[in-house]
Amino acid sequence: MAGRVRDALEVFAQRSPARFAIVVFTALIFVLAALLATPWASRTGESVPIVDAVFTAVSAICVTGLTTVDMSTQWSVFGNVAILLGLQIGGIGVLTMASILGLIVSRRLGLRQRLLAASDTNPSRIHGGPVSESQAIRLGDIGSLLATVALSALIIELFLTALIVPRLLLAGLDPWAAIWKGFYFAASAFTNTGFVPTEEGVEPFATDPWFLSVLGAGVFLGSLGFPVIFGLLRLVRVRARLSLHAKLTLFTTIALAILGAIAILMLEWSNPATLGGQDAVARPMTAGFMSLMTRSGGFANVDVNQMNGSTLLVMDMLMFVGGGSASTAGGIKVTTLAVLFLAAFAEAKGYNDVQVMERRIPVDVLRLSVSVVLWGATIVATASIAILHITGEPLDRVLFDVISAFATCGLSTGLTAELPDSGKYILAATMWAGRVGTVTLAASLAARQRRQLFMRAEERPIVG
Repeated sequence: MAGRVRDALEVFAQRSPARFAIVVFTALIFVLAALLATPWASRTGESVPIVDAVFTAVSAICVTGLTTVDMSTQWSVFGNVAILLGLQIGGIGVLTMASILGLIVSRRLGLRQRLLAASDTNPSRIHGGPVSESQAIRLGDIGSLLATVALSALIIELFLTALIVPRLLLAGLDPWAAIWKGFYFAASAFTNTGFVPTEEGVEPFATDPWFLSVLGAGVFLGSLGFPVIFGLLRLVRVRARLSLHAKLTLFTTIALAILGAIAILMLEWSNPATLGGQDAVARPMTAGFMSLMTRSGGFANVDVNQMNGSTLLVMDMLMFVGGGSASTAGGIKVTTLAVLFLAAFAEAKGYNDVQVMERRIPVDVLRLSVSVVLWGATIVATASIAILHITGEPLDRVLFDVISAFATCGLSTGLTAELPDSGKYILAATMWAGRVGTVTLAASLAARQRRQLFMRAEERPIVG
């Protein structure tokens, strides 16, 4: 019986790797939701409503950080451990996790499983088949990639824990509580989840340079993506050349973080409820921290609901972009934005090809980037309209929380906790779609890739 199930799963994984990944990912959400709905998961011994269990499970597996309950007081040790495992699984990535399970099922890492794991570093493989291996991780490196994903996550989180624990000890926590909550903070930061294990959140450390810097560094590393981390490790060890993907991810991420910090600093400088209530030295640090959190971090050292509407709109745009591909961050990804800007620049210059750093970006990557943006915008618009109709809340609050859900960011104006059950389910679906990824979702809906063996006559519509 077990052999038949394993064979059936292997056939399903080979026929549609993207669908297999989504099924695995969704199944993990239901398993975690079932665990959180038990009385053992609640600190009071009473089961939480099913909608809150499902929402928390989606938020954990999708490494979002939005909550409908108080995370520091609602869950027991059993519940907290289940949530921590959930966000670790979600941080590994839907495709990489499915690859590992496929390996367990088939007891080998064959070409199909290697392509599936590789697609987590380059979605073009799912969209249009194999591409130039120099653009991401070579198939021969997939075994190393899987090891790098697990080891880098563990090493980085332990290192962050070691930096956080002394600060928690100084804050008055006992050693065991400091270690537990320190690791929780570290895992939540690196996976870009934004869950906090303390009732006060990060408020006691709102102007603490050390604590905020450690959290910010964890979020930054998590948002780069495992292919970039893998490339940086190869650069250090064997002086291997960084791929174009790694260069674009690093440049765009740093540029957005700096520009976002400047915008937040200028727009909130005189707001007494946020930056205006801090001294002049702390304000740039807070602006930089909040800008990093829009990469999909989810922590906040100021009240987001008190921010100006202009600031919320800037943060909407930053969250929508998100972090790097194959990272723990969500959004349309920084490389998608980079490709679109490069395409606009090439069009303005009259170039036939999109070129950057002595490399040419193929047309199918540009089409894929446009598709990702359009699908993402459609998901955000649909969810926003539905929640606006249900709640009647102002557009800026609704749009902020919806984009935060889609981009698996976790920042909130407070609207999420106030939503009725129907609104919670809508946001949960938005988180799921945002984490699974529009490319993977689109690929999973197609039974097979179709290749057109003829070319139709060309005719140009008027655009612009």
